[in-house]
Amino acid sequence: MSRKGVGLAAFDRSRLTSASYANHGTALRTTNAQALETQLSVFRSLLQQFSQQHGKEIRSNPSFRAQFARMCTAIGVDFLAASASHEGGGGKGGDSSIWGQLLGRTVNDFYFELAVKVVEVCSKTRGENGGLIDVRKVRELLQLRQENQMGTGQKEGGGLTEDDVLRAVGTLKPLGSAYSIVKVGSKPYIRSVPKELNTDQSAVLEAAQVLGYVSVSMLMVNLKWARARAKTAVEDLVGEGMLWVDKQAGGEWDYWNPGFMMEGQEGVGFGG
Repeated sequence: MSRKGVGLAAFDRSRLTSASYANHGTALRTTNAQALETQLSVFRSLLQQFSQQHGKEIRSNPSFRAQFARMCTAIGVDFLAASASHEGGGGKGGDSSIWGQLLGRTVNDFYFELAVKVVEVCSKTRGENGGLIDVRKVRELLQLRQENQMGTGQKEGGGLTEDDVLRAVGTLKPLGSAYSIVKVGSKPYIRSVPKELNTDQSAVLEAAQVLGYVSVSMLMVNLKWARARAKTAVEDLVGEGMLWVDKQAGGEWDYWNPGFMMEGQEGVGFGG
């Protein structure tokens, strides 16, 4: 009987100890949650203060703007995606736009306004490039438009960078847009048509970047393709307007990269 009594007492002590651990764990989680909430509150305040103090510089200085964007990425703040999601109606109580609220309209509006201008450029040049345009070309056209509107010495954005254009296109993704960034060789392009490039088409476009044009025989020799494969790839791209046919070359037709042919010509005019 004495052994049984000791066993029951040990069981009671074990149960009390487990309950004590559970209570202690709950208290720790509550304390940690409160500390994290306090730290987050301080962080939000500092980030908001930084954005307010440097908002003008973020908008006017492309180098500073890029550094600010990289800083946000490094600390896990995707303010553009959050704000775009909010604009699209996502989230409850504005939770999805928290970073947009903290950073203010200056930063977000810059990229949203730039995204609208990128869409305009892509739309107006689609007949020339079939919906695939070099990011560098888009930046140049937007920069030219900006200078024409405000004067070379009074550029609102202090100059645009390709990084700005890439981030602006990124704001369109949460809205279900067909606009996306694709790599052709080592260069980033904006695709504004809902069509995926297959491997052969990408290879043809990459080859066309070298001389500005390709031919079926050129692809057969350099890529070791059969004639049918090379002809199918170029004809598909011609059908999409991504290559132009030169029937006056004498003999075999050449297929030109529209962007290459437009180089050196005056940029497309945009209404102010």
